[in-house]
Amino acid sequence: MAKEIIMDIKDFSFKYKGAPSATIKSVNLPIYKNKITAMIGPSGCGKSTLLRALNRMHDLYPGNEYKGEVNLLDLEDESYHDILTLKKENEFIKLRQRVGMIFQKPTPFPMSIFDNVAYGLKLAGIKDKTILEEKVTDALKGAAIWDEAKDRLKDSAMGLSGGQQQRLCIARAVALRPEVLLLDEPTSALDPISTGAIEELVSELKKELSIVIVTHNMQQASRLSDYTAFMYLGELIEYNKTDRIFLNPSEKLTEDYVTGRFR
Repeated sequence: MAKEIIMDIKDFSFKYKGAPSATIKSVNLPIYKNKITAMIGPSGCGKSTLLRALNRMHDLYPGNEYKGEVNLLDLEDESYHDILTLKKENEFIKLRQRVGMIFQKPTPFPMSIFDNVAYGLKLAGIKDKTILEEKVTDALKGAAIWDEAKDRLKDSAMGLSGGQQQRLCIARAVALRPEVLLLDEPTSALDPISTGAIEELVSELKKELSIVIVTHNMQQASRLSDYTAFMYLGELIEYNKTDRIFLNPSEKLTEDYVTGRFR
């Protein structure tokens, strides 16, 4: 297994509790280090379900079934560990610190801007006030919201605009120095200016971490990602470098979807 792969998904299937059949069916997909991987496909094809499996988010609701492997690279010893074997709550907490997630709708906590970013750091055991201030500042700068927030750190995060709230949520995630960041349609609720700011930020962040983004926006996927995975009815139809997927796909279904002829 090549070490440029940060996460390797092998023969992965997922079934919701009580569902008659699997939502995700035997997916094989590499996630490359310091690259942006876009997941595209029609509504209900399973891309968000797959994304949420990558940090075991589905385990917040018991009874769902996983099969296969999701191997995450340990950057310290260069070995892979299957996250589907994790059982304990503290293991899930550590996993979600390593694999952060940003949702479609901004989800700031009803507390100050500073406390939003410091929250996860405190959970991770950081108590020193000076260190907390440094890490919060670095995270806000890294998420390109420092200039707008630096004089409002004690103000409620709920007073920020939608685009600012989403960047704050990204700051909250990157403060923990994750290795992978999962983005589930992070700009679908935002205006074009805020969308552009988030896209620019995501492009910068891939210098430090690996990113997987679910998007319905074909233009966003083509301009932002390095690799693209096209899903349909729970199956991975095609995966390749983004240029290849959009300019010369191997599957007719992929071509129909990216060119807008899909019915």
